[in-house]
Amino acid sequence: MFLALLAACATTPTPLPEPAVPIAEPEPPPPPEPPPPPPKPVSPEGVVIEPCPDEVPVGMVCVPGGPFLRGTDAVHDCNQSENRREGTGYGPQATVWLQTFFIDATEVTTEAYKACKAAGKCTEAHAAYNDFSRPTQPIMGANWYQARDYCKVNGKHLPTEAQYEKAARGPDGDDTPYGKGEVTCDQAVVMTPDAVRSCGVNKAPPHPEKGRTFEVAQKPPGRYGTYDLVGNAEEWVYDWFSKDYAACGDACLGTDPMGPCGGADDCPGHTLKMVKGGSWYWEPMHATGWHRRPHVPNNHPYHHFGFRCAASLEEGAALTAVPEPEPAAPTEEPTTSP
Repeated sequence: MFLALLAACATTPTPLPEPAVPIAEPEPPPPPEPPPPPPKPVSPEGVVIEPCPDEVPVGMVCVPGGPFLRGTDAVHDCNQSENRREGTGYGPQATVWLQTFFIDATEVTTEAYKACKAAGKCTEAHAAYNDFSRPTQPIMGANWYQARDYCKVNGKHLPTEAQYEKAARGPDGDDTPYGKGEVTCDQAVVMTPDAVRSCGVNKAPPHPEKGRTFEVAQKPPGRYGTYDLVGNAEEWVYDWFSKDYAACGDACLGTDPMGPCGGADDCPGHTLKMVKGGSWYWEPMHATGWHRRPHVPNNHPYHHFGFRCAASLEEGAALTAVPEPEPAAPTEEPTTSP
């Protein structure tokens, strides 16, 4: 009886609730795949045009390759004696392709050329005028061979006429690194509208009216970050001179044209090289990317020309390559006397 009462009074324990099972957060969706890079341009000759690389050689800028409008069909009444004598033409305008390349941001300076000479790699060149030899003025008076050799010993090359023109004009046929039309003294070192040379800055006597070049990069940068591609100093380019692009023919067309004979040292029928870009001495009508002026490569008779260098993608890669560390010299075990 007692046991029955105990059993009646006993209560059944309430079961504890089962612990809640945590609900897993859904995995975030994977990020979308980046779009594929656009296809690289390919020239009509089948040359794949590479983009500008991340690394650019010191003191240079990258000029993206592709097609550009070279030359002009505009009438240009040039008053430079060589162009009158040779009957220089500046067209016909045509589409030319270039591989991506590098070009010096500034003209080669006097101090840079003197350093090359001091190292025994360059020969003497200097301006004939006084007041042209400040360390950062462009080196003046180097002939075409000296300009070519300076670029070569520095792992570069003289720009071709097409490379120079693309760097100055861009892809769409602008006249200058600043756009259409003539430059002013706000943009380049040229003759003023009232016929005063070097934007009204005289050189030191004698003959201050002849004017002088400015130190490089005193005017605003133009397209691609270059300075003084028009004005300041006329600059040597690689090509042999042809009267116009029709006379040059296929050698001035296609991809990366190098002019008559591909620029070979021996080019029958061609005795003149070229300078580009106008200068402190001349009117703005000469300070265009398409202007061209012939001259003998030995620079006799003497003219005050400057230059800058260019580099192919391959040359640029060599210039930016990190040199391999020198292997450590083996250490010799000390010798002991027996």
